[in-house]
Amino acid sequence: MKNCFFNKIALLILGITILCVNNANAQGWEKAQEIIEGIQEPSFPNRSFNVRDLGAIGDGKHNDLPAIQSAINICSQAGGGRVVIPEGEYWLEGPIHFRSNVNLYLSEESIIRFSAEPADFLPLVFTRWEGTELFNYSPFIYANSCTNIAINGSGTIDGNAKDTFAPWLEKQTPDQNNLRDMGDKGVPVEQRVFGEGHWLRPSFIQFINCHRVKMEGVKVIESPFWIIHPVYSSHIIMRNLHIESFRLNNDGIDLDSCTDALVEGCTFSTGDDAVVIKSGRDYEGRQLARPSENIVIRNNTCLEVHNGIAIGSEMSGSVRNVFIENNTIKSGRHLIYFKANLDRGGMIENVSVRNIEVGQATKALIYFQTDYHSFRGGHFPPTFRNFHIENVTCEETGYGIRVQGHIESPITNVHIKNVTIEKAQLPVKIHEHDQVLLENVTINGKNYSN
Repeated sequence: MKNCFFNKIALLILGITILCVNNANAQGWEKAQEIIEGIQEPSFPNRSFNVRDLGAIGDGKHNDLPAIQSAINICSQAGGGRVVIPEGEYWLEGPIHFRSNVNLYLSEESIIRFSAEPADFLPLVFTRWEGTELFNYSPFIYANSCTNIAINGSGTIDGNAKDTFAPWLEKQTPDQNNLRDMGDKGVPVEQRVFGEGHWLRPSFIQFINCHRVKMEGVKVIESPFWIIHPVYSSHIIMRNLHIESFRLNNDGIDLDSCTDALVEGCTFSTGDDAVVIKSGRDYEGRQLARPSENIVIRNNTCLEVHNGIAIGSEMSGSVRNVFIENNTIKSGRHLIYFKANLDRGGMIENVSVRNIEVGQATKALIYFQTDYHSFRGGHFPPTFRNFHIENVTCEETGYGIRVQGHIESPITNVHIKNVTIEKAQLPVKIHEHDQVLLENVTINGKNYSN
C-alpha cells in the first residue's frame, strides 16, 4: 500500500510538471511571433546605381572592385538606394566594404568572384575570430557600424578560397592559441594584430556593429572560413539563401552576440554547422557579456552538413530566447546540438525546438555537450536550462538523445516530447544529475518515456 501511494504521488508530480512545461512552451512560441514581428527590415529610396555605368566590365578578368566600391560609396552619400550588379562575371581583387543605406542587388546570372589572394585583403580591420576580438585580414564583404543594409537578388557570391585561404587550417594552431591567450589575459585589442605572416582565415561575409541587415535570395559558395557572420548586430534577416561550401569551419550562418534575428527558407550544404548561435569565448566573452538573444530559425533545409543547428561552443556571453522550427536535415553528424566546455561559463536558456525532420545523424540526433574539445584548463561550468524539444523524427542515428551536463552545473528543465527514431545504435544516455523529462519518446520501437 505504501509503495502504491508513493507511485501515485510520483505520477501526479510528473503530470503537473508536464502540464506546466507545456503551458510555458505555448507561451514561448507566442514570444517567437513577437520577435519576428518586431524585427525592423531595411528599406531604401527608389534610386539605383548600375556598376557598369561606373566602369565595371563583368568579363571575369578585369578588376571590377573599384567600380563596385565607388557605386556603393556614391549610393550611400546620395542618401541610399540600390547598387545593381548586372549579368556577368565580376572579378574583385580585394574586399567590398559596405556603407549605410545600400542594397547590393545581384541580378540573375551575375557572379561576384573574389581573388582570395591574402595581400588583396589588407589593410587589417577590426573583427572577431572564433569569439575573440582582433585585427586581421578583411572579410571579403565587410560592414562595420552600418545601418540599413542589404544584399539580395538571384546572383552568386563566390569566395574562390579553395586554393588560397582554405589550406591555412593546417597552419593556424600557433596563431589560434596566441589569440586565445590574448583574450584570456585581457591584452588590449589594438595589440592583437595578425594578418600578414599569420594564418587566421577571415570570415567571408561579416556584419559587425550593424543594425537592420538583410540577405535574401543569393547563392554563396567557396568560403575561406565562417560564411555569413553577423557580430554585435541587431534586426537581422537571412532569407531564402543557398549556401554551399564544404570545408571544415565553413559554418553557414554564425549569429555572434546578435539580437532580434530571423533565419528562414535557406538551403545549406556546409562543411560545419549549418546555423550556429555564439556569443564570445571564455574570459573576454564573459567580460563583454554581449548575449545572443531573440532568434528564430525556421523553414530551412540542410542537405549535407557537418553539424545541423547548434548553439556554442563560443557562448560565454550567453544565449537565450531561441526558437527553432519546421526544419529538414538530410544528413550530418550532430544535428540538434548544444555545446560548451569548462572554459566557457555563460548560459544557454529558453530554447524551443519543434517539427524537425531528420534523415541520418551519424553521431547524435539531440546532444547536450559540456566537454567540447579544445579545453584549456578553466573551471567555469556553463549553465544550460529551459529547453523544450518536440515533434522530431529521425530515420537513423548513432546516439538518439545524449545529455552530458557538468556535475557542478547540471542541465535542468529539459522536456523532450514526441520524438520518433527508427534506428539508433545507442538510444539514450543521460547523466543522473541532469534533469530531463522524456515524454512519448520512441526509439528502435521501444518507449523511453520517464
